[in-house]
Amino acid sequence: MASLTMAFGVSPIPTIKTTTTSLRKHRHKLQVHQPRNLDVLSSESDPLNGASSSSVSVEANQNGSAIKEVVKSKVPSSLSSRVVVDDDEEAGLAPLWDDGYGNRTVEDYFAVSKEICKFDGGPPRWFCPIESTRPSNDSPTMMFLPGMDGTGFGLSLHHQALARFFEVRCLHIPVHDRTPFEGLVKLVEEAVKLEHAQSPKKPIYLLGDSLGGCLALAVAARNPTVDLILILVNPATSFGKSQLQPLLPILEAMPDELHVTVPFLLSFIMGEPLKMASVNIGNGLPPTKIMEKLSNNLTSLLPCLPELADIIPKDTLLWKIKLLKSAAAYTNSRLHAVRAEVLVLASGKDNMLPSVNEAQRLAGTLKNCKIRIFKDNGHTLLLEDCIGLLTIIKGTCMYRRSGRHDLVTNFIPPSMTEFRYAMDEVVGLFRSVTGSVMFSTLEDGKIVKGLSGVPDEGPVLFVGYHMLLGLELISLTDEFLSQKGIALRGIAHPDLFTGKIESTSSEFSMVDWVKVFGGVPVSASNLFKLLSTKSHVLLYPGGAREALHFKGEEYKLIWPDHPEFVRMAARFGATIVPFGAVGEDDIAEIALDYNDLMKIPIVNGYIKDLNRDSVKIRDEKSGEVANQNLSFPVLLPKIPGRFYYLFGKPIRMKGMENIVKDRENVNELYLQIKSEVEKNIDYLIKKREEDPYRNLIDRKMYQTFYPAQTDQTPTFNP
Repeated sequence: MASLTMAFGVSPIPTIKTTTTSLRKHRHKLQVHQPRNLDVLSSESDPLNGASSSSVSVEANQNGSAIKEVVKSKVPSSLSSRVVVDDDEEAGLAPLWDDGYGNRTVEDYFAVSKEICKFDGGPPRWFCPIESTRPSNDSPTMMFLPGMDGTGFGLSLHHQALARFFEVRCLHIPVHDRTPFEGLVKLVEEAVKLEHAQSPKKPIYLLGDSLGGCLALAVAARNPTVDLILILVNPATSFGKSQLQPLLPILEAMPDELHVTVPFLLSFIMGEPLKMASVNIGNGLPPTKIMEKLSNNLTSLLPCLPELADIIPKDTLLWKIKLLKSAAAYTNSRLHAVRAEVLVLASGKDNMLPSVNEAQRLAGTLKNCKIRIFKDNGHTLLLEDCIGLLTIIKGTCMYRRSGRHDLVTNFIPPSMTEFRYAMDEVVGLFRSVTGSVMFSTLEDGKIVKGLSGVPDEGPVLFVGYHMLLGLELISLTDEFLSQKGIALRGIAHPDLFTGKIESTSSEFSMVDWVKVFGGVPVSASNLFKLLSTKSHVLLYPGGAREALHFKGEEYKLIWPDHPEFVRMAARFGATIVPFGAVGEDDIAEIALDYNDLMKIPIVNGYIKDLNRDSVKIRDEKSGEVANQNLSFPVLLPKIPGRFYYLFGKPIRMKGMENIVKDRENVNELYLQIKSEVEKNIDYLIKKREEDPYRNLIDRKMYQTFYPAQTDQTPTFNP
């Protein structure tokens, strides 16, 4: 009978030397059927009945002798599956892949933590999560440094997604271990040095949760020449202002009999129970279903809280509080030496640490630091319902496999979880209001509803009109992923990637989602790389000037005076698809444009400051499109109409490589493409008058009477 075998590569570490040796030994141990030594924690499960048993094997040196314990116990079936993905499959990862987010819950965390704490002898050690599939050979290593619990399983909700793109290592600090902070720093430092020696050209990620955040910063300060990327989740560097400090004398005086009440207190200090219970509740469910699942999850979660007393018993809790105090002091005195890239994730409802204020302090102290604030989450951010950690890493442009950032080669296609979350939670109302309709043109010139006329094989260059504020991008991303399974790679303004916009808001924003779904800064080199990888590229020659146009410029193409993309498309034999989009005038009307705003004394100074620091991507030779003195207009909303898109007949450049040297033919083709876009816009403006469901009210009435056809609201016949 076939069986699935899971493996934790565990390294008992009596000395620093053993740490590095064990880490190297289990670097690629991903599947173990029968452990041959006692530094492997493994389990075998029968996929037919879901039952699983685990063999927890621990070896430690004590008074010169080895102590061996083998324990048979139950492991939750939800933790007993793993899929080994080979390099070829990972390299060709398709959009809407399954990242597994939501398959694990906090109950699973408590279950596996409880088991390991029962037989938890030995010093700190590293282990490899059961979901650690084999990532590609050039994947960087991520070392997870735990918080107060010390189990190392605090990342379990994110293991499956992370394991595709990182070699994940988790540090386990046993319940009764009393290694001082300096000892933990040396332990992690040795592992970092070993990894750097083996792969000096790859970055090393240190993911520190609370106490682990101090560890990550301390190691980075001691190793400024190593390429480190730090992700700090509610770092405990602010422990001096923590709500836990006054509890220390109370806990010391508390009788052991009353310690059973401490876990319930900690559960509300450390995390948000509602967020923990919402992890596996899908997006877009009816309110009654959401409440039903939330109630069931909370009912299941409450019995797990007493298990905190086993994970963090009284003496361990007292030790961890003292450890946090020394960790914060040690780390804060060395922040000036940190040279690593840093991303701080802070929870707005952290009842244990003032994490938001601390994130802002670190951003002002560290030289290369970004922050993201999650206002509805508690201290245990990684165990609560939120955006997946891999999504956050992608959205902040923190993922790289080498010493330099490259958003083309390091692109990770959007997963199904990301797609559903973004479309339902982020832009769900917009999608519902605009009711977008797509049309495309077949090879014989026939216009049909849908995207069947759009080429499936790349490279493809979509060239079109940038509607007001770029509102058409949402529907394009939605339809191409849902209908074609294609991730469009949008060429975007460089200001979206410079951190300039981040200063206005530290929350995970729409700009971050643009990066998650494949946006890259506009440049000739990025376009070159995208076409060379046979991508589907979205290009707007009008750029920001067209998207932030003035009054009376609706549906006016503001393109450069000379071709910028035709030669590049010809060089790679790409297919050019001109397209038009209309509907902005059905959404809003411009009340004040740039010219109007510049007449307002206080406002014009603010706009001048913004434009002064803006990245200039074109010179004056490009014509009106080079005018980058822009601002967001003031809009008057309307009762929404509908968005319409028409993709013209594909222009295949394969075999036309010689046109690159023929300036006259290049200009002629450029004008042809521009003319096709204008024709598509004119066609849609005329034909939308025939749509009986152009108005929002009419569409909603139709969807009320025909709920099964909500996504198929009729439109005009092409």
